Amino acid sequence: MENASPQPSPAPAAPMLPHCCTVRFRPSDQPATAISRFTDLRRDEVVMLQTDHGLEPAVIISQIPAERPDLDQPAAPGPEEPQGHSAKDDKGQKANHEGKKDRTSSRVTPTVVRRASPEEQEKYRSLLQREKEDFALAQKLIGKHGLPMKLIRAERFFNGGKIIFYFTAENRVDFRELVKDMVQEFRTRVEIRQVGVRHETKMIGGLGCCGRELCCSSFINQFAPVSIKMAKEQGLPLNPAKISGICNRLLCCLTYEFETYQKMRRQMPKAGKIVSLDGRQFKVLKLNILEENVEACDLEEPERKIIWQASEWRRCEPVKGGGKPGPEQAATDNKAGERKKSERGRRHSSPSRPNATPKNSKSGSE
Repeated sequence: MENASPQPSPAPAAPMLPHCCTVRFRPSDQPATAISRFTDLRRDEVVMLQTDHGLEPAVIISQIPAERPDLDQPAAPGPEEPQGHSAKDDKGQKANHEGKKDRTSSRVTPTVVRRASPEEQEKYRSLLQREKEDFALAQKLIGKHGLPMKLIRAERFFNGGKIIFYFTAENRVDFRELVKDMVQEFRTRVEIRQVGVRHETKMIGGLGCCGRELCCSSFINQFAPVSIKMAKEQGLPLNPAKISGICNRLLCCLTYEFETYQKMRRQMPKAGKIVSLDGRQFKVLKLNILEENVEACDLEEPERKIIWQASEWRRCEPVKGGGKPGPEQAATDNKAGERKKSERGRRHSSPSRPNATPKNSKSGSE
């Protein structure tokens, strides 16, 4: 009897991938991504999510199947948050201004636990109303203490364990006495966080100069540094009113195409350089990065402007030593040389100044 060959063991079933959904914790919040095992969630449905500080309600915006099985793992350290002052910490103020990287908080991707019950939905609606009342009361306390700070937002945890107030100020503010009064008034933990003007705009929201919703309030999670060099590289007018956002800072969108402009500019001849093409020498006047063309002039005919397409300027070769000067440049150089020669001649031919006679000296014989 022949031995039967062993049957191959069946491959293990692929694990069911989680689904991703976008949610919004507050009506003015930026949409956040959450993990869900539910496939029948509907838009505007209230669900309960597990966050790093407990259960929080949120509203479903959309639902998209996940493409990566590692989405249900804890996320890497998230974007930095402005530091604040807790009611239990009276040793000093922990304010983290915009742009400083002092602390990195480890966050877990929110996970949809279940649908919210009718009682939780009612509590969620009342929570939004209580936050408005907390905001108004906090403003009165700030005015009572006469602190130079602008309150932006009040955020209350769903379980009532903490209230967070966000504010902006030009300088550091000592609000320890304010925190004590808030604790007595709200009967819960109170934290006050100072944020920069970019975070203020992100929380408030609005429309940009392009007519669309602000990038910071719609999808930007972490602000990238923006410099005036980015506007120069893209040939934009250096008028602050045209390249600044409603936060009076440089537009965040200046960073979107900056690398593309740099990459394309490195491939093109530099403006002001002398290049050679088909045996003739030209001076590069201007670059048009988006259309990939170059404006140049012939050194023999400076008034003649030429537009090169990519197929033409790619064949250009740089000229060492600046190239042969054109007729106008040669005439200018000749005039400058003659002027210098005449000045040197005048200096050599001018007589030396005679010594002045002292005022107190006597002339003649006594």
